[in-house]
Amino acid sequence: MSKKIASARISEKSSQLLQDLNNSLPFDKVLYREDIEGSLAHAFMLSEQGIISKEDFAKIESGLKEILEEIESGIFKLDGEDEDIHMAIEGRLTEKVGDAGKRLHTARSRNDQVALDFRLYVQRNTQTIAKLLLENIATLVKVAEEHAETMLPGMTHLQHAQPINFGYHMMAYASMFKRDHERFMSSYERNNYSPIGCAALAGTPHPVNRQITSDRLGFNAPTLNCLDTVSDRDFALEILFNISTMMMHMSRLSEELILWSAAEFKWVTLSDRHATGSSIMPQKKNPDIPELLRGKTGRVNGNLVALLTVMKGLPLAYNKDMQEDKEGVFDSVRTAILSLQVLAEMIADMTINKEAMEAACMVGHLSATDLADYLVKEQGLPFRDAYHITGNVVNLAEKKGLDISELSLDELQSIDNRIGEGVVALLDNRASMNARLSEGGTATARTLEQIESLKDWLQKQ
Repeated sequence: MSKKIASARISEKSSQLLQDLNNSLPFDKVLYREDIEGSLAHAFMLSEQGIISKEDFAKIESGLKEILEEIESGIFKLDGEDEDIHMAIEGRLTEKVGDAGKRLHTARSRNDQVALDFRLYVQRNTQTIAKLLLENIATLVKVAEEHAETMLPGMTHLQHAQPINFGYHMMAYASMFKRDHERFMSSYERNNYSPIGCAALAGTPHPVNRQITSDRLGFNAPTLNCLDTVSDRDFALEILFNISTMMMHMSRLSEELILWSAAEFKWVTLSDRHATGSSIMPQKKNPDIPELLRGKTGRVNGNLVALLTVMKGLPLAYNKDMQEDKEGVFDSVRTAILSLQVLAEMIADMTINKEAMEAACMVGHLSATDLADYLVKEQGLPFRDAYHITGNVVNLAEKKGLDISELSLDELQSIDNRIGEGVVALLDNRASMNARLSEGGTATARTLEQIESLKDWLQKQ
């Protein structure tokens, strides 16, 4: 059997250039397990419905299981002239079991066969990525719990803003990854419907039972409309979007790790096994892992845009353009899985330099807002007046080369005599951090609440 297995209408030998352009076996061979599993379920249904004999089913089942073993052992090499993985397996099956193999494709088209194989692949990898996200969330929560009192400057515009704790910062990323996990699982449920039995686009006159194959393959139910089913690639777009969003979050964390590990910060130290050296500068220790994660985000974004562009102008139903749906998904899935694995390992191994973080809190007048809040709450000033008084205090601190938290009461009152004695304690950075007790805030007590909330959620997954 060769690629001509599906070319009954074509009488001339295909151009070699057409074959080179058309053949997808070099990349869709990734789907061999899904193709065999889908064919086993389809053959079982045909047998149950009396469309093929029990004897033919037994031969098909035995042959397909042998082919799976041959592929995984390397006996059957998927590098021949077959057009795609589906034809390669069907051809090998017919070689092994004869006419029974030719009956396998009854009541089935490559259109619904491809849709099934690809959907099974996406669904399984959706669950794999979701599980790895849970591992990353657990890693971040563990680091957060260890550093719920470790202060660092919270930033806006990459400028020092207010004092927060490092656990709180890690919980921000844990919250992002939680949403990512929820997106993957939502996509899994929305797309967990079986395409097989739709045939080319309009169903089949054979007395198939699509519920049998759906149940056997672990889907919720068969898809509703066959015309939509064979041309639907929303499930592929969703996993690409979910991966792109997840990698965007990962890239933001990577960017901060790159900055924080630089000599200007020294807030974190990546382990030697997660860094590289320079080929010319012996002193260098480069944060290659977060840099690669940041770079690979552009790669997966490109895969999403590529498939959106392929699908945007296609009439119903299947069109050969849709052969371009897989390579980007395969690439993004591989990238996502490896990225999640290495990120969790790197975060668990990095060293947090508490002293450097807390020293950085003495730059930028992080507790200035607390002075403005004091003037509003205790002295009844309009916030905008309090804001300007605080600005004058900051200017005084700048002239003296001090942080606002280091000014004496006399120095504070030289700007405005309504500033009372208790303000000095309020301007302490740790006091400022722990004053932010509103729900979701950075106070250590609130950070610990967030940690417990996510730990409870993790236990339910």
